[in-house]
Amino acid sequence: LDRMNIGILFTVGGDGTLRGAQSIAEEIGRRGLKISVIGIPKTIDNDISHVQASFGFETAVAESRTAIDSANAEATGARNGIGMVKLMGRESGFIAAYATLANNDVNYCLIPEVPFTLEGFLRNLKERLQQRGHAVIVVGEGAGQNLFQETGERDASGNVRFGDIGLFLKDKISGYFKQQGMEINLKYIDPSYMIRSLPANPRDSAFCLLLGHHAVSAGMTGRTNMLVGYWKREFTHVPIQMAVSSRKKIDPKGRFWSTVASCTGQPMEMM
Repeated sequence: LDRMNIGILFTVGGDGTLRGAQSIAEEIGRRGLKISVIGIPKTIDNDISHVQASFGFETAVAESRTAIDSANAEATGARNGIGMVKLMGRESGFIAAYATLANNDVNYCLIPEVPFTLEGFLRNLKERLQQRGHAVIVVGEGAGQNLFQETGERDASGNVRFGDIGLFLKDKISGYFKQQGMEINLKYIDPSYMIRSLPANPRDSAFCLLLGHHAVSAGMTGRTNMLVGYWKREFTHVPIQMAVSSRKKIDPKGRFWSTVASCTGQPMEMM
């Protein structure tokens, strides 16, 4: 950056990108260089602390409805039909939760913040099938990790490698009902990369442009080691240290999760 005479570095990404930006800003400070580092929150998981929304999230929620509609069509089209959709969300279940609120066909929403046991979930699912004859399940990719044995493996980004909860539940559900002597028709849909690769919707595109405008303004006025946030309809300046201090998550005992659970009809806990 110094050799190329760059005055402002804009970093666009989530938690990992922001941590990298913070390290670069700290090294710039140690060297006494005049280079600003400005972050722009870009993560469809919407899990950056002290930022109300990150661009890409709304598009992900909107596009997930197609997969959920397909799962519901499959579930209602067969006796004891089960449609299951796995959505993104490693440690925060915002996509799964908002997609559930946006589609009243969902009967179970499983997110990373709310642990469950196989026994509790399968027992409740059986009762649902006996009463209604079908079920639609939305599961965040980080949900149910307590059901896997820890391996300690990490991916190329340094994140703990999660077990595939979608395939895991697919096998466990099929095995459980076979053991119960109850015939089911299970269809599993994983639209993750189809959703990730779609162009942003109009609102996300406009939001991204405005974040960019405010990021340029911050850099041109000498700010550094910060990201442009959005809070209560206002664009804000958030120190990167504050943004990466913790991950934004759904409160399992809060009103929002209570609303999601009441919309699906599932128990607040399935233990």
